[in-house]
Amino acid sequence: MDTLSLILDDMHFDGVVFASSINAPPWSWHLALDGLACAHVITRGQAWLVRDDAEPLLLETGDLIVLPGGLPHAIQDRPNTTARPRDLLPLMGSDVGGARLGGEDTPQSCHLISTHARFDVTMAAPLIKALPPVLHVRGLGEAPPPWLAVGLQFLALEVAHQRPAQQAILNRMGDILFMQCIRDYVESVPEGSGNWLSALKDRALSTALALIHREPQRNWTVPDLAREACLSRSAFADRFTQTLGEPPLTYLTRHRMRLAARHLGQAGLAVSKIADMVGYASEAAFSQAFKREYGLSPSAWRQQRLLQTQALAAPEADAA
Repeated sequence: MDTLSLILDDMHFDGVVFASSINAPPWSWHLALDGLACAHVITRGQAWLVRDDAEPLLLETGDLIVLPGGLPHAIQDRPNTTARPRDLLPLMGSDVGGARLGGEDTPQSCHLISTHARFDVTMAAPLIKALPPVLHVRGLGEAPPPWLAVGLQFLALEVAHQRPAQQAILNRMGDILFMQCIRDYVESVPEGSGNWLSALKDRALSTALALIHREPQRNWTVPDLAREACLSRSAFADRFTQTLGEPPLTYLTRHRMRLAARHLGQAGLAVSKIADMVGYASEAAFSQAFKREYGLSPSAWRQQRLLQTQALAAPEADAA
């Protein structure tokens, strides 16, 4: 398996939730997510993406826009719309296939599909940080990407009518579109650019990253990784540190701690077992490393995460 596939596998994509809407002017949707990628597809018409920290961006028929970190934004009929923004998040995943905002379908209406991905935010952090705030794949022009043209046509047909297994199909389709968009961006990053993702195009570094992600529990040393990368120890360490912004063993430790955090969120796994799973011979050494990274012992971190989960679930239970 190639390195990017291993990194995406570690993110544990779990499908998407979506909202499909037909929007007659004036209209405006607002969306903000904490670290989770979201996307909008214009299947007909045009819209504007509006963020506080950037100029408005025009989106046209066939465009796919992805915000890898889920930054707060609005998508609306024009940059200075008179419409009051509505929160899109509560509608995502509900039956809004025929939702209309601002009136009936007209020639000026925008047909919009909005999604957000579900994945492990902690495991995804290095990749999300390396991506730009917005990925814009244009669907018009002389040569739109074939994968986008085919994918959007399929997506538009699928949301047009309620059908059996629709959510399962959309989950997989949404994951594929997100991953394809990330892959396109990675392929566009020039080697030596200083971007973390350029390591994926460097054969030596990509080999080392693949080994770390495939076998994080192994007792890797810098000479081991350098030998696998076919470089001298010093050349490998220097290239890795310069490209990824941290030494090889620091990257390995942080990756192990992200894995440990994910395992701690799962009930039934003892701390000693998790320590072994991420390559630590003793629970004490693991606990010290985890506390250096997260500021809490593994047990305290697990308890805090449990309380946070219960707090988030309480409003849903009250509403039910």
